[in-house]
Amino acid sequence: MNFRNLLDTKEYEFLKTDKHLGDKIILLGLGGSHAYGTNIDTSDVDIRGIALNSKSDLIGMSSFEQRVNEATDTTIYAFNKIIGLLLNTNPNTIEMLGLKPEHYLLITPIGEELLAKKNLFLSRRCIHSFGGYATQQLRRLQNAIARDTLTQPETEGHILNTINDMLFDIKTSYEQFEDGKIKLYIDKSDREELDTEIYMDIALNHYPLRDYKNLWSEMNNVVKEYSKIGKRNSKKDKLHLNKHCMHLIRLYMMCLDILEKEEINTFRENEHDLLMDIRSGKFMHENGNMRQEFWDLLNEYEKRFKYAKDNTGLPENPDYKQVEEFVISVNERVITGEYEYKGGSHEL
Repeated sequence: MNFRNLLDTKEYEFLKTDKHLGDKIILLGLGGSHAYGTNIDTSDVDIRGIALNSKSDLIGMSSFEQRVNEATDTTIYAFNKIIGLLLNTNPNTIEMLGLKPEHYLLITPIGEELLAKKNLFLSRRCIHSFGGYATQQLRRLQNAIARDTLTQPETEGHILNTINDMLFDIKTSYEQFEDGKIKLYIDKSDREELDTEIYMDIALNHYPLRDYKNLWSEMNNVVKEYSKIGKRNSKKDKLHLNKHCMHLIRLYMMCLDILEKEEINTFRENEHDLLMDIRSGKFMHENGNMRQEFWDLLNEYEKRFKYAKDNTGLPENPDYKQVEEFVISVNERVITGEYEYKGGSHEL
């Protein structure tokens, strides 16, 4: 399938007409299963991209962080927004820098500059970001497998543990977030349908509203994800469960490449058959439980991850100085009008 032809269809016309996109887009690429090489016939096409902030975003009163088009599973991040996510080696965005060449649908000169500097974003922070995502995936997996025997308070405990795993990312994403400002804990619930639930004690002074909105959104998304898994549909459940298992192993694979090789490899060519075996259910019993072979495989990846995080040559933090110089250079070109899209590897 020629994915670049999709950009000329009516469904993707918003990429050209949205005032924040159009010639401001510096990079477009595949996301999801097509980017990983784990797609099947029914897989949707996900597109991820980056668009420059406009002059009014940078020195005026407008604001642009991202555009999401649910009909086409497309997400375009603002340049300044994506830089912050990349500095934290956010798994959903760092993968955009490690696609196969043919999986990039558009790359402008500034997009090429960004890809050339991708190693500046690599640091030991991936231990927390990828490790946190893997832990979330594992807890969802455990919850889905054991939901017939888990009590509601135990499920609530799963959710709390997952959110607590996110706190490292939250604290590094929002500079003004400090220890002691937010406390999460489980207590007896007053709701009829719940025995216990998660409560919050929050004390925030002079806190940016936009940061609070993002913080709340991240925690709320975890709760929603667990709610989705809790809705039973036996056949669909097994498909989702196998997909969760596959993504859990894939996260470890990608993080190990970063820690051991200092490379971002989104497409899992060498492990393709293993990942597809997991997705197709070859590691699952008929009753919906995972075979011991899967848990043995997971254990091996966890051991490798623990060794790699203790022996990686990556720095504690990314190269802020060089990243900042790049960001200043790009935004100066926008403000002065020096930047003008003149065509790159592919055109929109």
